[in-house]
Amino acid sequence: MKIRATQAIMECLLEQEVDTVFGYPGGTILNVYDELYNYKDKIKHILTAHEQGASHAADGYARSTGKVGVCFATSGPGATNLTTGIATAYMDSSPVVFITCNVTEPLLGKDSFQEVDITGIAMPITKATYLVRDAQSIPGIMRQAFAVAATGRPGPVLIDFLKNVTNPTEMIDYEFIPWYENRTWGSVRELSESHGLKAPEPDHEDIDILAEMIAQSQRPLLICGGGVVRGRADKEFRAFAEKLDAPVAITLMGGGGFPGAHPLSTGMVGMHGSRASNLACNECDLLIAVGCRFSDRVALNPKTFAKQAKIVHIDIDRAEIDKNVLTDHHIVGSARRVLELLNERIGQYDHTDWKEHIIPLRQPQVAEASETLTPKQVLETIRRLAPQDTIVATDVGQHQMWSIQYFHFDYPGQLLTSGGFGTMGFGLGAAIGAKCGNPDKVVVHTTGDGCFRMNCHELATVEHYGLPIITVVFNNGTLGMVRQWQNLIYKKRFSETTLDRGPDFVKLAEAYGLRGKRVTNLQEMEEAMEEALCAGCGYVIDCVLDMDEMVRPMVPGGGNITDFLLK
Repeated sequence: MKIRATQAIMECLLEQEVDTVFGYPGGTILNVYDELYNYKDKIKHILTAHEQGASHAADGYARSTGKVGVCFATSGPGATNLTTGIATAYMDSSPVVFITCNVTEPLLGKDSFQEVDITGIAMPITKATYLVRDAQSIPGIMRQAFAVAATGRPGPVLIDFLKNVTNPTEMIDYEFIPWYENRTWGSVRELSESHGLKAPEPDHEDIDILAEMIAQSQRPLLICGGGVVRGRADKEFRAFAEKLDAPVAITLMGGGGFPGAHPLSTGMVGMHGSRASNLACNECDLLIAVGCRFSDRVALNPKTFAKQAKIVHIDIDRAEIDKNVLTDHHIVGSARRVLELLNERIGQYDHTDWKEHIIPLRQPQVAEASETLTPKQVLETIRRLAPQDTIVATDVGQHQMWSIQYFHFDYPGQLLTSGGFGTMGFGLGAAIGAKCGNPDKVVVHTTGDGCFRMNCHELATVEHYGLPIITVVFNNGTLGMVRQWQNLIYKKRFSETTLDRGPDFVKLAEAYGLRGKRVTNLQEMEEAMEEALCAGCGYVIDCVLDMDEMVRPMVPGGGNITDFLLK
């Protein structure tokens, strides 16, 4: 049947069962927004305060629900404001479809008002980009974009429509095809594996080789990476760990892939990893990393990382194998499928002696007791009072590390954090997306006073849509993680890290029509958290912390994983 081109865009969103879109309108995308008006009962639009907030919200929605997130923005600065969010999603393999519109065909390439080559800009930080010049291609490109974003190794895709393509008079042929049929639709089938559309079936001989390596190991160690979370392979991973009876170290992006409080968990691994995880890497005889990139925050010195062990890498993306750390064996395939096959092949092991050596070392060492409020008190209060399935969205820095250390994550999508790109300002947008996608769950946003200044304008979005998100500010009056490096490495030369300035975060919350409270001790923190959980609206808890609180442990960049500056 014949329908408007913009109508086809909306119908393709419905094909993919999209119910929520995050965005910000502007001149070139007005035709799309005008059509969206006709679909307001089927597709909810969340208008954020800034395009970057919309990009993080779509990302948070995707991570917390397992669905594809969708974000709209206009051309020029609207589109470029998405780039930090696109790169954040790309580095952490989060499936988001970004839809922008550009100037009309006759104005293209002429430095027209708000013209920018967003497909060129986004090419290095997406799985695919599409510049749509022909309205007839809309259904095919939309279906292809969602397939590319969601399958194989997930990631962001950008579609840029020329404005004339979205002209209200532009009519095209269209037939509704549900998403589950799209997966076998012609052009999707023909897409190359370079787009990551199809996860390769693991080589069964490779599985057998690993099973034999496991049989010969006395000190095995598992690393749970982000691929376990993205692939929703947590049940298979847990079964594998329990069969292997081995300690499990968890990367930052692996939070929720294996229960943080499980008896086999040794906590985070890497620069701020626990002594248990880092020492296990240095003493194991077999290291099996599942869905882990071996980034410079995990394998700080690739030449010395687990050099005494046989290293096995399981990953869906062949390009990650031997990229950072050379392996003794690898298996290319989805985490879930590889683990299914492994669980069929191995029996029950007992590594009691190895566990008794490693597991007791997992608790982070805490500085001597202080009269001031501590990060541990803040996070243990949240964990104790909030429901167990509470979703936590973090920004980046000390509070991020403390959140991982003290708040145990039990399921994929419970922790939302920017691991690969380290994006300050990610947290509140991600929390908005998570709350929209999980309205029945409590969502807590942990942030620092530096990070919160970068995204606090999204409190307007929290208030307008009545989202009871609890923001907990770790307010130490400084860019804490940078100051920590200055303290330990730069001879206490505190160059431009002191944040001796406003705003008053409680008054800021009130200015946006929300509630807030400043806390300086444990009792006040408990009272504020109880109030926040019952408030029924957005709530900001401003936690006053000592400026020189540090994340422990810490290993310097490029050092051996057991060369702790702090223990």
